[in-house]
Amino acid sequence: MQVRAAVLRHMNVKPPYAQSKPIVIETIELAPPGPGEVLVRIRAAGLCHSDLSVINGDRPRPMPMALGHEAAGVVEALGEGVSDLEPGDHVVMVFMPSCGHCLPCAEGRPALCEPGAKANAAGTLINGSVRLSSPVGHVHHHLGVSAFAEYAVVSRNSVVKIDRDLPFIEAALFGCAVLTGVGAVVNTAQLRVGSTAVVIGLGGVGLASVLGARAAGASKIIAVDLSPEKLALAKDVGATAVVNGGDADAVEQVLQLTGGGADYVFEMAGSIRALDNAMKMTKRGGMTVTAGLPPPGSALSVNVVQLVGEERTLKGSYIGTCVPIRDIPRFIELYRDGRLPVDRLLSGRLKLDDINEGFDRLHDGSAVRQVIEF
Repeated sequence: MQVRAAVLRHMNVKPPYAQSKPIVIETIELAPPGPGEVLVRIRAAGLCHSDLSVINGDRPRPMPMALGHEAAGVVEALGEGVSDLEPGDHVVMVFMPSCGHCLPCAEGRPALCEPGAKANAAGTLINGSVRLSSPVGHVHHHLGVSAFAEYAVVSRNSVVKIDRDLPFIEAALFGCAVLTGVGAVVNTAQLRVGSTAVVIGLGGVGLASVLGARAAGASKIIAVDLSPEKLALAKDVGATAVVNGGDADAVEQVLQLTGGGADYVFEMAGSIRALDNAMKMTKRGGMTVTAGLPPPGSALSVNVVQLVGEERTLKGSYIGTCVPIRDIPRFIELYRDGRLPVDRLLSGRLKLDDINEGFDRLHDGSAVRQVIEF
């Protein structure tokens, strides 16, 4: 079938994207779902920094590529062997497919699935297939999803079924921003009730971490960012204090607010400088968690004597250490109960044709989570 999709053919295109137009809306060919695959009609897809990092070249991927990975939609057709879904089911997309058989999957850590990581880097589905094409050849899949399109063919293991009463524009956020941000708090860090927390970087993931820290019972939540607007939003959704990361004494402000350092500090900015500050804001015996993805080759200098002598923990978090089939329904229930107001992360709705302008807003920091409605 033919579908309209947002295709990136060249990386490293400079902003403003409204002028340089790195993403072109093309009509491309989508093959039917193969064994173990599902055809999904996309109803909503969020713009995320993981998409932007491919556009600007920070996260190199094979070109051309149909972008988009945070989405929700409706199952339209099933490939051979898919028996636990039906056409009409509503689903949230997951950007790391899991095979269920490799060692990380067997240990209950699907975020670290080895075949899934290999396929995502290669721009294929988890079985190595490519279902997208144009007259000049294959179009690669983005993180096994390629959701900036009218329809997508994905692995069965790239979708989680949800109830039909959740609006698509909100459901989409659970596939990346919520999984990563809330998961980093409750799964990776396993934040204890009454602990102090700092969140650096208030994009969709960072603000989701603020929501997660509040839901987990943190006594103090300090939000750090360069944007006064995002700091104000963080205060509205649960931060007990805010600090402008551009202040020369930002670290000292956090240390004063937390009485010498926080129990948990979450770095969500994707910046080595931010991660270094996160370590400085963490108390003796505390934990620094990072889900930020700076450009490949970025390195952090760590004082090993301090790491050992103060029993600090530095921990990476990918997809919030989540088991999506378990955690997405749980997080949705918290949202319904009013304890995880994910809808507050929405900063705009746009059409597919306006995607370059949307990435300009993401790039300059004026938007948190914009969602394309189909």
